Amino acid sequence: MNDTLHTVRRGIGDALPLFIPAIPFTLMLAIVILETGMLPAVGWSSSLVIYGGASQLTLLTLLGEGAALAAAVTAALIVNARHLMYSAAMAPTFQQQPPWFRWVGAYFLIDQVFALCILRIDDDPRSFRIYYLSAGMTFWSLWILCTALALIVGPAVPQDWGLAFAVPVMFLALLVMGIDRWPKAMAALAAGLVTLLAAELPHRSGLLLGAVTGVAVGLLLERRQ
Repeated sequence: MNDTLHTVRRGIGDALPLFIPAIPFTLMLAIVILETGMLPAVGWSSSLVIYGGASQLTLLTLLGEGAALAAAVTAALIVNARHLMYSAAMAPTFQQQPPWFRWVGAYFLIDQVFALCILRIDDDPRSFRIYYLSAGMTFWSLWILCTALALIVGPAVPQDWGLAFAVPVMFLALLVMGIDRWPKAMAALAAGLVTLLAAELPHRSGLLLGAVTGVAVGLLLERRQ
């Protein structure tokens, strides 16, 4: 019991600092929802259905700009395509888990949870499961709560606050935490460079191209090493 409580506390404690950079993200998302003219409750419900900040923001922004539904959904799927790589990396660990966890756990597999749990894939299956759910449910609960609160306080946020900084800051924190060897650093550098060069591609497909490049560079360097 003591070990279980310790793991739960560790999962919650590790998730809390990673959520801080996401708070401005929720405000920015709330502003986008309000600017589209949709009902706030409908916009908030997208947090439950999609539960992926970047793809959610992409979908709502494009819909608000008058993009076709098919184009907006396609762009959101492209942005979320990186989760396929997360799934591939986690697959061996998930295969050691009971069936119910494979279904439930997949829902919580976002950037922050992946960054935390990829470091614990060698843990005992039960310990990993408790940590994963503790971190995942902590982040999910805070995200749902803060997106709701953001819809209330969003109209009062001054436009000159420049909340767009929230997205790069949040992902930069994940990037720094995950880089512990030089192949990862080179993969991150290659992915960032390709994404920058391909920034003008339609439907934000440059993100997917950069992600694929980073994975390819990382695998190549790992094999050579």
